Amino acid sequence: MRQTSVARLFEKLGKRLQLTHIGGRLDRSLSVTEAHTWPADLVGHLNLIHPDRFQILGTAEMAWARKQSGDKVAHHVREILAARPPAIIVADNCDVPGIIRRCCEEMDVALFTSAMASASVIDLMRLYLSRELAERTALHGVFMDVLGLGVFITGDSGAGKSELALELISRGHGLVADDMVDFARIAPNTLEGRCPELLENFLEVRGIGILNIRTIFGETACRRKMQLKLIVYLQRRRPGEDDPTRLPVTHEAQDILGVPIRKIILPVAAGRNIAVLLEAAVRNTILQLRGIDSTHEFISRQRELLSSNDPD
Repeated sequence: MRQTSVARLFEKLGKRLQLTHIGGRLDRSLSVTEAHTWPADLVGHLNLIHPDRFQILGTAEMAWARKQSGDKVAHHVREILAARPPAIIVADNCDVPGIIRRCCEEMDVALFTSAMASASVIDLMRLYLSRELAERTALHGVFMDVLGLGVFITGDSGAGKSELALELISRGHGLVADDMVDFARIAPNTLEGRCPELLENFLEVRGIGILNIRTIFGETACRRKMQLKLIVYLQRRRPGEDDPTRLPVTHEAQDILGVPIRKIILPVAAGRNIAVLLEAAVRNTILQLRGIDSTHEFISRQRELLSSNDPD
């Protein structure tokens, strides 16, 4: 279970959110404790149903409070603070009501103000928490940007993953990570891949050693992050193995952190230009993501031809 704290959030987003710390403790932790809870659910507008969230108050909440009696507002504020929310942020450049200031001091709950719009504060905090508290895993392989698509190259040992990556880089594509890739589930159906800090910009090629791709090929040869869309498995052919399916009707997929990712298997053999084949696979995947499937189109055309030649 990944955790962060109010203090870390204030350190990372304080300037961007224009936050001013009025009072209260900053060591409260933030974590996802239930399977059905998404990190973005940890922040929202003032809410009695979810009192354990980051509570954001803006113009609408202040307008509501002005229409209520002081006792009613105090009751709701104390009810929310009794659940020990991580913090309260008064946004939209609103003045902090005295009752909220006093209750936060009594409960020692962090209180902030922000000149930004409450909706913008919520959006930025949700984006930050979605990445900070995302489920993560590290996988062995090479992660590339090929034609704008995040491609994870994996496969058998010695199949030529790094050599393929080097050829793709020389053809104008970008390296995200070599050897080990950190993947994070930043949205229900979105995986983002990054390179561990120690390995940034480096690619190991057998017989040559470790290459600094950014130094050799320039700034445009490296990417900081990419969303994973395709897995390419390099398979070394062994005697007696069956040939791969010539016309796969269904798309193979691999599950990573609960997200199914399209997967293709490229047999590696002497004389095959794997870089060209991978580029073709990526172009075909882009078409499929747009709803254009060449295999289904061919099968439909074949069925139409057979139907037209049927004497019945």
